Amino acid sequence: MTGVVDEDWPTADLDTLRQLQVIAGAAKYPSYAERHFDVPVRQLWSVASDLERELPHIVSGLRSFTILESGGDRHSGRAVSVIGHRERFEVVLRPGWCLMQGRVLTSGMAAVPEGEGSRFAFYSSARFPGGQVVDRVRRLRAEHRFGKLFDRLQQRVAARSFPDIAE
Repeated sequence: MTGVVDEDWPTADLDTLRQLQVIAGAAKYPSYAERHFDVPVRQLWSVASDLERELPHIVSGLRSFTILESGGDRHSGRAVSVIGHRERFEVVLRPGWCLMQGRVLTSGMAAVPEGEGSRFAFYSSARFPGGQVVDRVRRLRAEHRFGKLFDRLQQRVAARSFPDIAE
């Protein structure tokens, strides 16, 4: 084959939610869920993407998240669990998209407009030897855990006032 790739090759444009589905599908031990929210995507994303102030309220087991370095859409952060485990994450944060990768865990969120509201997805995956054992335990309660996560996100969105955000 010579020259530039033929322009007739098919291409696919994936929204942020579909991109997260692809990443979760390629992960070794993924947990993935999504839900529709009856709020505009900008309103939902302004809460979900507030990693330092809102993420600890949304994700159970997370005590704090601190941004350590920032450069455009790339950040480094430190998560501290409720039991004191510290994990450094490399983060890509864009409108409707967040992917976080640490030594032990990869996690992500995505949001897209859907009808009058938004569709939001959350994903996490263990990244260590023996992760399949942890994954089996996580899957037993995944539906319940994600339901609680989405409920907390809904509560945090409802608790905030958004006078300057219009869709």
